[in-house]
Amino acid sequence: MARPYSNDLRERVAALVLSGLTVRAAAALMQVSVASSVRFARAARSTGSAAAKPMGGKRPYLLAGQRDFLLARLAEKPDLTLHALLGELRERGVVVSCDTLWRFLRKEKISFKKNASARRTGSARRRAPSRALEKDPVEA
Repeated sequence: MARPYSNDLRERVAALVLSGLTVRAAAALMQVSVASSVRFARAARSTGSAAAKPMGGKRPYLLAGQRDFLLARLAEKPDLTLHALLGELRERGVVVSCDTLWRFLRKEKISFKKNASARRTGSARRRAPSRALEKDPVEA
């Protein structure tokens, strides 16, 4: 990710624009793009400083407000699928992706493990050998 311009450069470009120089002239003089010059001047007008906003950091989960509903719903009916939960969230007006819901549940340490009755059959090499067939008494 690219780094922001230095605060010194930002302040100088904003000061030129605020002193009456056009945005294009200030951009050409300081060798920055016109769009950057506009952003620096706009920030200086609105906040009093052209400093860059903080970059990075953690964003809050989109489903943080729905935590109580989701946990209660899963306690009530633990065999709900992700897509069924997404449908219920959509009915409540919350539209998120399946991946967002999955990451939220993983953060809450909730997993969708299959129970013992739903396991897949193993390979033939790992099964117990079949019993020997008895001969048909008619054939003997």
